[in-house]
Amino acid sequence: ARYIAGEMGRDVSEMNYNYLTSEAFRKEFGQATFFTATDGNHGRGVAWAANKLGQKSVVHMPKGSSKSRFDNIAKEGAKVTIEEVNYDDLVRMAAAEAAKARAEAAQAAAEAAQTEHGVIVQDTAWEGYEEIPSWIMQGYGTMANEAADQLRQCSVNRPTHVFVQAGVGSLAGAVVGYFANLFPNDPPKFVVMEAGAADCLYQGALANDGKPRIVTGDLKTIMAGLACGEPNTISWDILRNHVSAFISCPDWVSAKGMRMLSSPVKGDPRVVSGESGAVGMGVLDAIMCDDTYKELRDALELDRHSRVLMFSTEGNTDPEKYRRVVWDGEYPTDDTPQKPC
Repeated sequence: ARYIAGEMGRDVSEMNYNYLTSEAFRKEFGQATFFTATDGNHGRGVAWAANKLGQKSVVHMPKGSSKSRFDNIAKEGAKVTIEEVNYDDLVRMAAAEAAKARAEAAQAAAEAAQTEHGVIVQDTAWEGYEEIPSWIMQGYGTMANEAADQLRQCSVNRPTHVFVQAGVGSLAGAVVGYFANLFPNDPPKFVVMEAGAADCLYQGALANDGKPRIVTGDLKTIMAGLACGEPNTISWDILRNHVSAFISCPDWVSAKGMRMLSSPVKGDPRVVSGESGAVGMGVLDAIMCDDTYKELRDALELDRHSRVLMFSTEGNTDPEKYRRVVWDGEYPTDDTPQKPC
């Protein structure tokens, strides 16, 4: 809606749902193609929105993407491809295609009344591309706002700790920024978890010079939604100043979290969480129950009085993988000491 309002020279307040789905809107605005790169969830959202608005979408997925996630995006009418590159190269591909479409549209505009808009809608930022990622991060902040409201309803005014996972860091930056502003004088301790194969934020923290780091390669992990090797530059500025611990996680941590959430202790609700969403539960279990991480536990002041807020950002989006992990016990807990947290 913000992008369309800008293209039409109007205020976003005029872009209500009824207008955006009307024939009048399509006549005034013309046709747009929204490009994006995704491991699953983000691309499905872009495709859904484009479909509802009668627009086009082109969604690229990295090598190794699951058929179920591909099919869910294709059902929304998007043109979907799986490319033989990793997520970060995919983002560059989508950006180049959007720029080309926009240039061609500008040339065609002189010859036709209907303008074909082309834009990349990506949840990561780089130099020269900050506006749309900032809007997306504001949208992620809705989750943090709703969580804060729900905590108050449970008579928990302030969580002592917030655990949030990160790919490029957009979600993490939004959540950390929200709670840092909500409790400016006494913020919770923030813990950010990444897949060990794509731990760019962890590497940036390890370097300890304030500069972001990039992780390259296949970025192979069961946590497909976190398989991103280049951080969002906007998020990094937030995270490096507020996060207490960045944790690089092997796949078994996420698998353990999925199984714990699926089969909780008596009285607790069952949570069906995919691999990228369950890593926080696995991390919390490892920190609290494995004395390998006692130093980290003590540094974070985690104990039986702690109130820990976690976010699961996906359900069972890959049924085959979910079944292998939860039913068949794939990626069992490894007793071998892992990379230090």
